[in-house]
Amino acid sequence: MKRLLTVIPMLLMAGVTFVPTAVCQSLGQEAAIRKVIQSQVEAWNRHDLEGFMAGYWSSPDLTFFSGATETQGWQATLERYRKKYQSQDAEMGKLEFRDLQIEMLGPKAGFVRGKFLLTLSNGKQPHGLFTLIFREFPEGWRIIHDHSSGE
Repeated sequence: MKRLLTVIPMLLMAGVTFVPTAVCQSLGQEAAIRKVIQSQVEAWNRHDLEGFMAGYWSSPDLTFFSGATETQGWQATLERYRKKYQSQDAEMGKLEFRDLQIEMLGPKAGFVRGKFLLTLSNGKQPHGLFTLIFREFPEGWRIIHDHSSGE
């Protein structure tokens, strides 16, 4: 019994030290994902599509869904953005992301939900919802799947 009374406080102390470590790790992962998203907004607002695309996985396996269209691959996604936002009579506008919700799916994967708002020079404000799946790679957190829908 005396031994049990010695072990229980030790286990409780061990548990207290493990929980904050897991919480801190999750908070650090979420902060790293938020940093990628913030860097994307900053690049977009500089009209730097390549900088914006740095947040995406540079792979032919990247997927991007918008409306009823699926785009496969980093290069094809970049070309889609160029066509839609940098071609003649197109405009990138000012981008904002709102109501971000980040949920860690594991130590190297995260799920992000949010809203986007573009403000264009003509006063129009295209907006919508998005979901992103992030994965951690040696070079950092990258979006491996983007599903955006807007009006």
